[in-house]
Amino acid sequence: MHTYRLAKTGPEVSAIGLGCMGMSGMYGPSDREEGIATIHAALDAGVNLLDTGDFYGMGHNEMLIGEALKGRKRENVVISVKTGALRDPQGTWLGYDCRPAALKNFVAYSLQRLGVDYIDIYRPARLDPNVPIEETVGAIADMIKAGYVRHVGLSEVGADTIRRAAAVHPIVDVQIEYSLISRGIEDAILPTCRELGISITAYGVLSRGLISGHWQKGQESGKGDFRGYSPRFQEGNVDQNLALVEELRKIAEAKRVSVAQIAIAWVAAQGKDIIPLVGARRRDRLTEALGSRAVELSADDMGTIERAVPKDAAAGARYPDAQLQHMDSEK
Repeated sequence: MHTYRLAKTGPEVSAIGLGCMGMSGMYGPSDREEGIATIHAALDAGVNLLDTGDFYGMGHNEMLIGEALKGRKRENVVISVKTGALRDPQGTWLGYDCRPAALKNFVAYSLQRLGVDYIDIYRPARLDPNVPIEETVGAIADMIKAGYVRHVGLSEVGADTIRRAAAVHPIVDVQIEYSLISRGIEDAILPTCRELGISITAYGVLSRGLISGHWQKGQESGKGDFRGYSPRFQEGNVDQNLALVEELRKIAEAKRVSVAQIAIAWVAAQGKDIIPLVGARRRDRLTEALGSRAVELSADDMGTIERAVPKDAAAGARYPDAQLQHMDSEK
C-alpha cells in the first residue's frame, strides 16, 4: 500500500482510507462483528487511515473502533474524527456547536470512547454559523499544544473559510464529498487547497453505493438509511443516475474490473493529494475497493469515463435541502 503525506505537515496515510460511518447505521442495520473484522482486514492490508465522527451512532462508531484497535499499535493508525454535530436520542439532527468549550468537551469523550491518548486529525463536521472558524481552529490548536490532538482538518467548507482557517493554524486536509457524480470541489475548493498545499480526503466516492454497481432501484434500504431521503435515490432522479452507472459498467467490463473499482480509481487518479475514503462495512466490499489500486487508467480511459459520466450529469442534489443549508461548501 502506497502512503502519502497529508499537506506538508500532516501524517503519512495510506492511499485509501476506511470510512467507518456505515458500521454504526446511516445505511440501515449493520453487523458489529463484521465491522470489527473489516477494520482488522483493512489494517492488515496496510490501510492506516480510519475516519469517524463522534456523532456516528451517538458514540457507537468510536467505541467500535476502540474495540477493533485493542492489541494494535497505536502509532500504526491515523484516526480522523469529525465533531460538532448535535443529535437528539431519536437521531434527529439539531445543528452544530463548534464553540471552543464545546470542542474541548467533545474531544474528552472521544478519547475515552476510542481508548486512545490523542486523536491524529480533529475537525468540525460543518461550519458553525454562530462561531467564527478562527475560534474553532484556535481551540483545536490549543488541544494540539495540550497533546490531545495532532493535526487540524476541515470538512465541507468553502474556499474563503479554508483560507481563514489556514491563516490561524496549518490545515492538513479538507474532507469533502468527491466522486464522478459529485464534482463541485473542482470549481474553487480544490484549486484553493492546492494553492495552500492542503490535501483532500474524499468521502462518498461511490455516492453511498449509487455508483458502486451493486445498488438497484427498489432495493430495500431499511430503517434509518440515508438513501431513503437522499435526492439522488428518489423517483424522478434515480433512473437517470442508474443509466450513468450502466455506461460506467461498459467501461468496467471492457477492463475486466468492477464498476466500484473504476469509480474509486477515477478519484485516486485526480492527484496524489486526494485520498479516497471507502465506506466498506464488509470484508468483501473492502477487498473490492482495495482492488482499485491495481486499476490503471490511461488518458484515453479518463476521456472515455468523462464522456460516459460528464460533470453535472447526475440528477438531484447530494444532500436534502435542509442539510445543504448547513454546508458552507455549497455556498
